[in-house]
Amino acid sequence: MQSAEAKQRIARISAHLHPSNHQLEEKSILKRAECRAKGGAPGFKVAILGAAGGIGQPLSLLMKMNPLVSVLHLYDVVNTPGVTADISHMDTGAVVKGFLGQQQLENALMGMDLIIIPAGIPRKPGMTRDDLFNINAGIVKTLCEGIAKCCPNAIVNLISNPVNSTVPIAAEVFKKAGTYDPKKLLGVTMLDVVRANTFVAEVLGVDPREVDVPVVGGHAGVTILPLLSQVKPPCSFTAEETEYLTKRIQDGGTEVVQAKAGAGSATLSMAYAAVKFADACLRGLKGDAGIVECAFVSSQVTELPFFACKARLGRAGAEEIYQLGPLNEYERVGLEKAKKELAESIQKGISFIRK
Repeated sequence: MQSAEAKQRIARISAHLHPSNHQLEEKSILKRAECRAKGGAPGFKVAILGAAGGIGQPLSLLMKMNPLVSVLHLYDVVNTPGVTADISHMDTGAVVKGFLGQQQLENALMGMDLIIIPAGIPRKPGMTRDDLFNINAGIVKTLCEGIAKCCPNAIVNLISNPVNSTVPIAAEVFKKAGTYDPKKLLGVTMLDVVRANTFVAEVLGVDPREVDVPVVGGHAGVTILPLLSQVKPPCSFTAEETEYLTKRIQDGGTEVVQAKAGAGSATLSMAYAAVKFADACLRGLKGDAGIVECAFVSSQVTELPFFACKARLGRAGAEEIYQLGPLNEYERVGLEKAKKELAESIQKGISFIRK
């Protein structure tokens, strides 16, 4: 005969692994809401929407390793139970719960501090970021409607491409719901920064962890503008080096898509960059000082309503947006090109909701 305590332990474990089912829940010894792993870490509650995808799986793995995360909710429309079971075996502090299908979206979102959204389809060879738009725009709209209803005060990290359009879509959904806080909606452009740091370090022959390249504008093609005149440590590049580096940073996604020969896009480096940015957001939430990262945010840095630039992250999200600083001639020309394309992408996102 199993003791009552043993039954409770078994119920507690199974509640973490299996998506909620109201009929089962009523019969179980411990309801899902009461289930917490013994000795769970103090920290923040994070939900990943699109957790079973190419970016979502490594992202979920890395967030489970983050000591600032106490509860990790994994949501997707397919395969979440398997990913949840797999990741829940890791001996780190975060308690993992899986949620499957749109009927469980609200449960996945309740009480979350940070939402990370890699949901959507990846770019395939020959596919432009515009081709992604119609599919991913609808997905982002649905998820953001859930966020507005269930956790309107959470910080949202939006990865779903095309970011230049999906961030304006999210903003319009939140405005309609009356929950829009521009400081808490952050388009993740960290992969452009990660690539810039790596490629610049290769040219300089230094450790990429010692390099910091501000990347502004947007998150696609010519809208990606690395400010190579502001690289830390300070250095100078020839015209040829500037052209080579700028082009490679802008085409980094295409480089990976082609190298994978139809088998996918940048998933592993994107997951790494997303976790680096999410960690910065969590440290900001914790109250750490001086957390500054680039992100695609609502800003008055240019005449455009959204623009990727340096932002200081804190308890309220992007608490301070920094100006671009002095640009050289090459960057000024690049900025005008970036703004032209960015204006169209932003308008496309706004029109998708307002139509």
